[in-house]
Amino acid sequence: MLAVDHIVIAAKDPEQAAKDFGNEHDVTIMKGGKHDNWGTYNYLAYFRNDCYIEWLGIYNEAIAAQSDNPLVQLLARRFEEGTEGVIQYALRTEQMNDFIENLQSLSVPFTGPVPGSRERPDGSLLEWRMLFPEYGNDVLPFLIEWGKEKNTPQSDSLINNKAIHLISTNIKDPSNFASIYQLSFSNDTAHLANADLQLSNGLNFSISYG
Repeated sequence: MLAVDHIVIAAKDPEQAAKDFGNEHDVTIMKGGKHDNWGTYNYLAYFRNDCYIEWLGIYNEAIAAQSDNPLVQLLARRFEEGTEGVIQYALRTEQMNDFIENLQSLSVPFTGPVPGSRERPDGSLLEWRMLFPEYGNDVLPFLIEWGKEKNTPQSDSLINNKAIHLISTNIKDPSNFASIYQLSFSNDTAHLANADLQLSNGLNFSISYG
């Protein structure tokens, strides 16, 4: 079953944006790392239901401009438009190849799997791959599959005792969306492994406390 992996927030100053969010919501944040191949870097906040928020920024515009990663391209476009805030989210799978076969059977174009990696603050390497389905003008969530190590903090003290329990997303064609991600919706809501996905206007998320 798919799970919410993380929410991506575009931030020209990820450190400050993460700190502001942390102070407002009483959330512990931490430095993530650099993505050398994309010219990006991030700050993170982890939650008890096995998901996190990523504040993503660009430290090298020349590298980012040459990237063929759809997420980096989206980030650069939003900055060009003068936009910051929530721009994307990722759904976690352990069966990436099955989703590739599903997209091919549906004749839905996609980019990927795109390999990714970054060095953690302790020097260890985190690796993953991403799959970006493409359907019309919708910005669809991307699928992510982690390598040998999941993206979890190296100390449990960095996991917030709060949960991201709902993502609301604006999808013009719910039927095709359900087919692409092999989801079942009831009253515009699909139950994922660790949260709910709701079809509505805009893209936002809710955090439960305690």
